[in-house]
Amino acid sequence: MKNIYKLSIFLCFLAITSCKKDFLDLTDPTRKTADKFYQTEDQVQQAVSGAYSSLQDHVNSQYVFAEMSSDNTTIQLNPSDRGQTDRVEAFEFWNVTATNVNIADLYNQSYNALYNINVALSKIEGVAAISDKKKAQFKGELQFMRAYYYFNLVRYFGPVVLMTEPLVNSSDAFKTVRSPENEIYAQIIKDLTDAAANLPLKSEYTGADIGRASKGAALGLLGKVYLTMKDYPKAESTLRQILPLGYILVNDYASVFDPNNKNNSESLFEIQYQGGNNLGEWSSFIYTFAPRGSDGAITGFPTSRPTGWNIPTKSIIAEFEPNDKRKAVSLKEGYTNAGGTFVAIPFVNKYNHPHTIEGRTDDNWPVLRYSDVLLMLAEAINEQNGPGNAYQYINLVRSRAGLAALSGLNQETFRTAIRHERRVELAFENDRWFDLKRSLTNAQMVVILNAHGQAEKAAPTVDRGGVPFTGNDYKFDGYEALYPIPDRQRFLDKNLTQNPGY
Repeated sequence: MKNIYKLSIFLCFLAITSCKKDFLDLTDPTRKTADKFYQTEDQVQQAVSGAYSSLQDHVNSQYVFAEMSSDNTTIQLNPSDRGQTDRVEAFEFWNVTATNVNIADLYNQSYNALYNINVALSKIEGVAAISDKKKAQFKGELQFMRAYYYFNLVRYFGPVVLMTEPLVNSSDAFKTVRSPENEIYAQIIKDLTDAAANLPLKSEYTGADIGRASKGAALGLLGKVYLTMKDYPKAESTLRQILPLGYILVNDYASVFDPNNKNNSESLFEIQYQGGNNLGEWSSFIYTFAPRGSDGAITGFPTSRPTGWNIPTKSIIAEFEPNDKRKAVSLKEGYTNAGGTFVAIPFVNKYNHPHTIEGRTDDNWPVLRYSDVLLMLAEAINEQNGPGNAYQYINLVRSRAGLAALSGLNQETFRTAIRHERRVELAFENDRWFDLKRSLTNAQMVVILNAHGQAEKAAPTVDRGGVPFTGNDYKFDGYEALYPIPDRQRFLDKNLTQNPGY
């Protein structure tokens, strides 16, 4: 699922072809056009599989936007190569500009994927050789993915261009405008509501279909949408619908992320990868997250050259309570090099598992887990009337971690407990940035992030190798809670406005 074209919204076209039916199969965008393609169920399934393929490209870089911009992770600078100063490093120090390459890639990849989803949705109804039940499933899968992309886009950028139909003429792409956030959310809710009504239960998928979007995945994402909108009654009622669907917490936290336990009883939705072969479906997160200079001490391959990005901060390390079983699974505070010396540079350990081919790991990426659902449900209950019966949900999560049950909290202290629990339970799963934005006011975000920045400047998590801080490093002014619309897009489309501050 790797060779979906990475084009701007202004250059998108459908990438579809014939291939095997397997969920992970790829498509060749040069062999068939959309007008001639959608004739059979197999072809529609290939189109849907192509949409899943784009999710890999999307999630591969999400840690930059959703973890490094928060207080969870930092970067191990490379003093000899400062080429990432205005790219990846910019997110760590809140120095992102409208010319940032990563922002442009995020925007372009998202709209390329959305265009292909819209084309597929527009064609499905016209395919006669497919049952109504299967049509409904395919549409539900595509609507789930469209909602996922737009949910990320609206949280990253605020008002964005809303398109639910394919562009008929290329000139139309130059006339797009940003839709208000309430319109974006209305479309997300519609897509997820329809998807939840039409998608099968997770248990109904077998064989190569395991890992596709299910009813539980749609309800889980919809619950998170309502929570983000602060519609707590709807968040609670939606999340409660998941409870009887058969999801349970995995007993051992480590096994949640074990490639041998993919799509387990706790998983509502995860991005599928397949390592140990040459099919182009592998992940490689540990090679990005392991410290520079660790070579094979962490990856197991001495010739590997990890990049040292997404390094856990002192702040997140200190957040774990004593005896929390999740800490050793989520991160390590250093590694032992080939010479037997312990190097005290922390790294994300969640996606560190044995693999057979250098650079080609088998780790899936979690998007929605049952523990997330339980914590969201506890939050939705507390925001309405205080903790009440919310304790049972947060304490299920804490119990697995080997921690004492909570009790006797008021609404505000329970809020703090939820933020803490989400931070450690979902560490390095691309939730922290969104959780800060949802649960704090902008003014509170300014205080928390600037305090974190000052602490990092005073005592960096990782030695900077003599590279000094600049005056703008770790200065969060509040407007950075939204990322800038890429300059390239505004050059092409004069109707696009820029977010304040950029």
